[in-house]
Amino acid sequence: MHNAPMLALLRTFSWQDLRHHPWRSAAAVAAVMLGVALAFAVHVINASALDEFSQAVRAVNGQPDLEVRPMQGTLGEDLFAQIATHPDVARANPVLEATAMARPAAQALGNAPIPLRLLGADALLLPAMAPALMPRPWEGAARDALFAPATVYLNPAALQALGVPPEGTQPRPTLQLQTGLQTLAVQVAGTVSAPGAPLAVMDIGAAQDLLGRVGQLTRIDLQLQPGTDRSAFRQALQALPGWPAQATLAEPGDAAQRVSNLSRAYRVNLTVLALVALFTGAFLVFSVLALSVAQRGPQFALLAVLGATPRQRLALVLAESALLGVAGSLAGLALGTALASAALQLLGGDLGGGYFAGVQPRLQWSLSAALLYGSLGVAAAVAGGWWPARAAQALPPAQTLKGLGSASGRAGRGWVGLVLIAASAGLAALPPVFGIPLAAYVAIGLLLVGGIALLPWGVAWLLQRLQPLAARHPLTLLALERARRMRGTAAIAVGGVVASLSLAVALTVMVASFRGSVIQWLDAVLPSPLYVRSALQAAGGDAALLPPGFAEVVARLPGVDKVSPLRTSPLQLSAARPALTVLSRPLGADPAQVLPLTGPALAVPAGQIGVYVSEAVVDLYGVRPGQAWPELSKAFMPAATDHQAQAATFFIAGVWRDYVRQTGAITLDSAAYQRLTGDTRISDLALWPAKGVDLAALQSRIRSAAQQASAAAPAGSSNSGAANSNVDGSPPLVEFVSAQSIRERSLQIFDRSFAVTYWLQAVAIGIGLFGVAASFSAQVLARRKEFGLLAHLGLTRRQILAVVAGEGAAWTGIGAIAGVLLGLAVSVVLVHVVNPQSFHWTMEMNIPAPRLWALCAAVVVSGTVTAWLAGRAAAGRDAVMAVKEDW
Repeated sequence: MHNAPMLALLRTFSWQDLRHHPWRSAAAVAAVMLGVALAFAVHVINASALDEFSQAVRAVNGQPDLEVRPMQGTLGEDLFAQIATHPDVARANPVLEATAMARPAAQALGNAPIPLRLLGADALLLPAMAPALMPRPWEGAARDALFAPATVYLNPAALQALGVPPEGTQPRPTLQLQTGLQTLAVQVAGTVSAPGAPLAVMDIGAAQDLLGRVGQLTRIDLQLQPGTDRSAFRQALQALPGWPAQATLAEPGDAAQRVSNLSRAYRVNLTVLALVALFTGAFLVFSVLALSVAQRGPQFALLAVLGATPRQRLALVLAESALLGVAGSLAGLALGTALASAALQLLGGDLGGGYFAGVQPRLQWSLSAALLYGSLGVAAAVAGGWWPARAAQALPPAQTLKGLGSASGRAGRGWVGLVLIAASAGLAALPPVFGIPLAAYVAIGLLLVGGIALLPWGVAWLLQRLQPLAARHPLTLLALERARRMRGTAAIAVGGVVASLSLAVALTVMVASFRGSVIQWLDAVLPSPLYVRSALQAAGGDAALLPPGFAEVVARLPGVDKVSPLRTSPLQLSAARPALTVLSRPLGADPAQVLPLTGPALAVPAGQIGVYVSEAVVDLYGVRPGQAWPELSKAFMPAATDHQAQAATFFIAGVWRDYVRQTGAITLDSAAYQRLTGDTRISDLALWPAKGVDLAALQSRIRSAAQQASAAAPAGSSNSGAANSNVDGSPPLVEFVSAQSIRERSLQIFDRSFAVTYWLQAVAIGIGLFGVAASFSAQVLARRKEFGLLAHLGLTRRQILAVVAGEGAAWTGIGAIAGVLLGLAVSVVLVHVVNPQSFHWTMEMNIPAPRLWALCAAVVVSGTVTAWLAGRAAAGRDAVMAVKEDW
């Protein structure tokens, strides 16, 4: 009967409960709030960082219709001449990019250098093609300042980072740019408005002279004539006589899209982990409302007598859960916004994945995202309140008013859980969708729900086996018989234990497995005790390369037993994917000695070059061991201006494990790489010192060799005014890193990457343990009259508490066992399905038994203590009076 008085009575009934038990409502609201806050904060941080990065890319790349880029290396100016004169091309802007470490020349020894991106372009075309890069000379600059040699224009980030004096300062500030083993002097003549990381812009001809790269380009930006058919134009360009096979045509937005695709798996995994807290929060809402329904059983029965229908009682509890969800979601959105703002200020948008390092984004708040995550919070709360609502709906009024409660003890139907688990196994075998393991995530959810659905059946089976063992112990038999009669209710309460513990176990095993695999991998890829590299690692690119012949010079030094050079370079096989990394190193007769191969190396056919690809290459490019790779061969085909390069046929001889380069890596022998490219520069030098050598003296000799190589380096240009060698007292050109320090640093980066995971895991465990406490409080407080009857039958208060504590320990013990087993099953999906599909690498399972024992102990102790405390409150004098009320 839906009438106004009854609805008013129901609202008053609900409001009075919320008002008289604010701590209980606050606990449920806090659980929903934390889940929504964490998920929304992760979304806002990543969305803000990606938006800022995209804006910076658009500003630097300008507004071209197409970009011509090489797969690796550079393009020749002869290609630019052909493209610029094409009738469909309105404008063609040649661009040369490089990286360097920069510091003010006047304070070269006092200031730490900063990474600087150096970009040379045609200043006359920039207003139309890339306005944000247009140089703005300071007042008093010469008329030809735009084209002056060794003259740069800095963006706001570079001005701030380098502490460049403001406009009007005389003389003009000078910077020292260090690239490779050269130090180049340039003068700052003005600014550019491009946002993003520190950037310097100069004329293309001046940049080529300064860097000693005359005739080389890194890209050509094209604006087409109105009405040009892009598809036909692409075909026409690729048909040009001088078109190099390794040149590619890309859209301007491809760079931002590549980073978005690269970080997508990391962002999705973080969001899913954040929703774990919301999932466990739903169980806490369940526990709180179960406690509420248990305590208000007589009131619900009275409402039923007064005319409240079962559907109205169901709607009442669901409305309470929805109200808790709305309050928690609103608070969570506010807290998530605050967390995101703080993280953007402190971390710069980088949550540990390294995809947006150096980006300082502004907060990008989205109403649609807020509605989405707020709705998830409400949905989770309603889902958590469904079972208590059903209990209120099915409550028998007459029995409840007499204090008998519900005697439903059915163990449930185990086939439902078995079906869900079988469906989970089937979904786990499906491939990813758009690079995201959506089916695997659904499989994990079904596995959790199916495992919890099996609990009543499993508990009934276990109690049946334990009954003969308890026959001789009255108190134990009493607890066991009650559990058998009420096993369905108790199993649902234990579901909160299983949900929280299984997720905690799964995350613990996944992180431990990954960390253990990384440690083993580091042992395999770091064979030498000492590594020599350029001091410009932060700049990256060509700036961090050591000059040709440096490895041979070091190998001849006294105290050096052996050296092994390593060269890393990017390779853009596809405009839609991030660049691959090509690693060239001496492989020897047995590549398995220097690479962590996942299987045996194949014999390389005569006349072909063997390459070893990482697991990511196999997934992303669909190649397999034993195949030739024509696309890779195309990337190494000789360019029109490079007669040293030779055509090659690459054969995939094996697959190796790589935990650094998610975009994929290719390894080939150094001799083959140098023969194909003619480039003998190196990135790192693995060094084995002779036994008993003085390491400090050896390092000094290597630094002296680097200084000599710097002094012998060719000048960039006779009229550039660049200083091409380091002055005495300048910072060292090379640095030394031990294998142990690399391991420690790598593990620090690993732990930083998973710092958010650890925190989310701790929040989920905390919510789960609170749910354990609330669940057992609900069960024990609902048995107040039962304890009174036991007291009348002669049991002492101590014996009653012993029974209650024993039940708490037994139920949480069962929940801990089930949670560990279910968590291990979930961890198998995480380790062997989610991680390979998300990041394209595999790992070995590693079960950290001590940590799992500690988690189980915490859950069992929490449940036992909670049951004992709740039993003290329920087994007191009020319990005896509760029995007297029925006489």
